[in-house]
Amino acid sequence: MNAKWITPSVTAMDENGHVDLEANKRIYDFLIANGMDGILLLGSIGEFFAIPMEEKKALIKEAIAHIAHRVTVYVGTNEMNLEACVELSNYALEQGVDGVMVISPYYFNLPDSAVLNFYDRLAEQVHGPILLYNFPDRTGYDLRPDLVYTLVSRHKNIVGIKDTVATMGHTRALIQKVKKEYPEFLVYSGFDEFFGHNVLSGGDGCVAGLSNFAPEVASGYADRARRDDLEGMCEYQQKIDALMAIYDVAPQFVPVIKKAVELRGVEMKPYCAAPVLPASEEETENIRRILGESGL
Repeated sequence: MNAKWITPSVTAMDENGHVDLEANKRIYDFLIANGMDGILLLGSIGEFFAIPMEEKKALIKEAIAHIAHRVTVYVGTNEMNLEACVELSNYALEQGVDGVMVISPYYFNLPDSAVLNFYDRLAEQVHGPILLYNFPDRTGYDLRPDLVYTLVSRHKNIVGIKDTVATMGHTRALIQKVKKEYPEFLVYSGFDEFFGHNVLSGGDGCVAGLSNFAPEVASGYADRARRDDLEGMCEYQQKIDALMAIYDVAPQFVPVIKKAVELRGVEMKPYCAAPVLPASEEETENIRRILGESGL
């Protein structure tokens, strides 16, 4: 099976909410050393929405130089303003990233015509591979399979999608609709627990957050899938299912995942961009329990 697990990396920050470049490099090394197939910078878990443009550019430049093509690197170049999105996307591609991932404008529910117009204009102005990012819970609308098919048929540089939808049926429909005619189009799930279903249905894996603190579990699962080891996949699915409890520790999961990364031994501080607070003592104890029960 074709299977990759990409980590949407957390963004290490200092106590003032600014990007900590050196701590982020330690996170990337931890992920790579533990077998991850790729890293997504500045995704939702990476708090793209709270980082200024110049800090994003500095992070991208330092990260690409440090990772040095050891693994696939995507960058979330999400900006509400189209010109800013184009600027950041082309900047990232000039630095050597393998592709940019772009969520469509959020806050207002948009009609299909506006969504198509946004991505049409983006694809025409961005000089490299683009992956769509479908997250209806945050945008208020869905990139349905027929919309995705239309965009892929119009633009050769739209090469994949992260489908963060809480039903695998939606992702399965994307696989059946788009990959049938465009088999190289990448379809990733945005939820960790859908990895196995995704690749068994003909998808390409997932871009999902547990791998920030459990990269050896995620990479082990991907390895078993590539070897068509169904028994091994079953074993790792159960490991992932147990770790999914991390998302229930607190209403906001970003500080929880950051704390888990720190508890795994990565030298970083679990600060988040305001107004999000670090994990509390009680939440930290729950994180320790989940990690301990999973052998981490």
